[in-house]
Amino acid sequence: MPTGVAMRDVREQLFGAAERILLRAGPSALTSRAVTAEAGCAKGVLHRHFADFDAFLAALVLDRIARLHRRGAALRDSAGTGTVAGNLTGALTDLFDAVAVAIVGLVTSRDELRARLRESTPTGIPLLTEAAAVLTAYLTAERDLGRLAADADVPTLAPTLIGAGHLLFADREGTPPDAEAVHKVVITVIGGVTREPTA
Repeated sequence: MPTGVAMRDVREQLFGAAERILLRAGPSALTSRAVTAEAGCAKGVLHRHFADFDAFLAALVLDRIARLHRRGAALRDSAGTGTVAGNLTGALTDLFDAVAVAIVGLVTSRDELRARLRESTPTGIPLLTEAAAVLTAYLTAERDLGRLAADADVPTLAPTLIGAGHLLFADREGTPPDAEAVHKVVITVIGGVTREPTA
């Protein structure tokens, strides 16, 4: 690896390598040696930037959570446009891309990683908990705009959507569900509180 490469570039290179391994072979194949080999860099590069491999994995998850928050801001800003069901269908499809589903599997399979992530996510499953918070913010904005019933139980609706969405997308080997299948789940969850046509 050339000297003088910016740390952020190295981090992104290593994160990209880890994501490719996750997609190709799953969490059990993810080792520091596999990541550096996939990234095409020397074995010591990862440990120059991270205290240990679990610190690297925690940074990988936190990077994905940061991306989620950026997308969440755009979703919240979309309140009042399109349809609530359409916006949620797009958000769930975007959230549960193959890498995110693989990262959830990684988090649930590594106790030490979950313990490290408890600093930022004290309860629930990291990434899914933050995703529920993103949907809560969006649904609250839609309720405030009158597109959901005033008594809509947003703190229950959001994690229900996340749980149902995760079950739809969780089979890493299978074909992801199409938009119609995701939309059907969304309508089932929010149909009783939406104040707009659901078709």
